[in-house]
Order: sequence, then structure tokens, then C-alpha cells
Amino acid sequence: MNKKIAVIGAGNVGASCAQYLAEANLADVVMVDIIEGMPQGKALDLSQAGPIRGYNCMVTGSNNYGDIKGSDLVVMTAGLARKPGMSREDLLNMNADIVKTAAVNIKKYAPKAFVIVVSNPLDIMTYHMRFITGFPANRVCGQAGVLDSTRFRTFIAMELGVAMADVQAMVLGGHGDTMVPLPSYTTVGGIPIKELIDAKRIKEIAERTRMGGGEIVKLLKSGSAYYAPAAATVQMARSILCDEKRVLPASAMLTGEYGIKDIYIGVPVILGANGVEKIIELKLSASDLKALQASAANYRGVLKEIGY
Repeated sequence: MNKKIAVIGAGNVGASCAQYLAEANLADVVMVDIIEGMPQGKALDLSQAGPIRGYNCMVTGSNNYGDIKGSDLVVMTAGLARKPGMSREDLLNMNADIVKTAAVNIKKYAPKAFVIVVSNPLDIMTYHMRFITGFPANRVCGQAGVLDSTRFRTFIAMELGVAMADVQAMVLGGHGDTMVPLPSYTTVGGIPIKELIDAKRIKEIAERTRMGGGEIVKLLKSGSAYYAPAAATVQMARSILCDEKRVLPASAMLTGEYGIKDIYIGVPVILGANGVEKIIELKLSASDLKALQASAANYRGVLKEIGY
């Protein structure tokens, strides 16, 4: 029997996740969305691409949470984008309600699943998902660090004119303006970037990374990034389902690491068959540690706005 992945939300990010998951032949995929017909139509379209793209897994769509029953892994992408006239608090509370509904149904229909949260604000919604499901912390994590690190890698490769695959980078902290790019843990073919790019330019690239999502939003003028977020999510899903034990930055529950406790924030983890199998505690400079702790403190304040 094939493994099963549920994707909650069939918008751009959810549909792209479903596509990449199918093309990876990782598992059968079911997309769930409240918009009648949309997940079914996108799933049928993806199924018809299978003979050409070479995948054999089943892709289905549904408006019924009951169809996620028995899922091995759930990807949570559903959520609203901020609209004109909508306050930050309004958006936060509305997305919290969406995540709560999904969490209740995940607990009911897929009680043994691992959950990767993509909905924004990422670190807050990951905490919310874990609290509502009551799942062990190792089975609930957030996708952000992989995406942020990938953006850092891309900008460095563009700067140097080198293969993107040869650039390895690490970005910690919250998914947003408070993220913490780590040049000291960033290399090109094993060469520290400090030997290839001057400090001023590295700082500029790190700042572009912090604003990477916003840059895409401004260019699109309507909507936000979805190809890279989906690709990052699938890398995490593969590491869990295939027990790859990849070392990847993810939003994980800290229990004292980095001087931070009882909050989800981006840190390097080992992802394997048991989900978040280990949190890796890097030796950070005083300034980087302070920035990471400040990022966590910021999100702790936001959590209070939804009752935590």
C-alpha cells in the first residue's frame, strides 16, 4: 500500500506541493480545500500529467476532511493573504481559526500523521497546530528555514556565478523580518563565503534574503511566492517519509536550546522517520545568538494575541 500525504489548501502553494510530491513519487496525494470543485479539478489535471511526467501515485481532490483519513503526513498550506483594510490582528486571528479547524480534523482523521505547517505567520501557526492537535513536538514542524536558506543560496550563487547546488547556507530564526542568516555557516563548494565575497556585500545579500518574500510580492503585485515554498516543503516531506535524516533548518519547538524555551522558531534539525529527531545547537556569535533570541521574543509576543 502506498503512503498517503494530505495537502490542506489547494491554492498556489498547495497545488505546487501536490505537483512536486507526485513527481517525486513519494506517496498518494489528497488535496483538501473548502472551494467546491477546485481541489478535484486540480487533482484531475495533475493525474493526467502523470503518464508524461512519469509518476504513478494517485492524486485526488476533496472538500471533505474525512478524506485525509490514514494520512502518514499532512502539509498545512491553507490561510488568507492580507487584504487592503485588514489589520495584522484580523489576519492573525482569521488564519488561527483556519489552522484550528484543520488541526481538529487532523487529530480526528490522521492521528498518527506528521505535520508540516506552511501557513503564515509560520512559527505562530506551527505552535498553534501543535497545541490544538496535542501531537508530540517531534511530529509537528514548520517549513521556513529551508525556504529562507534556499533564497540565501540562490542570491549567493547569482552573485558569484556558480552552481546553486554547490552553495550551502543556514538561516535561523522566525520566518520574516527577524530571520537570522548565518554567513559563518555558509559555503560554496566547501569554501567559506567570507573568502569569496566582502563583508559589505554579504550583509546586502543577507538583507535581500530577509526581504525575499516581499520582493516577490511586489513583483507579482497580486499573490506571493509558491514554487520555492512548495519545493522546500517537499524536501522536508521526503526526508521524513524516506528517513533521509537530512540536516535542515525548520521551525521546531525549543526546550532550552539557544536559551529559548516553549516556542517554535527556525533552527537546524535532523529530519527522519521520527520527524524532528534532533535539534542541533550551533556555536553562534554573541550577535547572532542575540538576534535569534530577539526573533523568538518577538513571536512570543505575537502568540499572546491569539491567547497563548
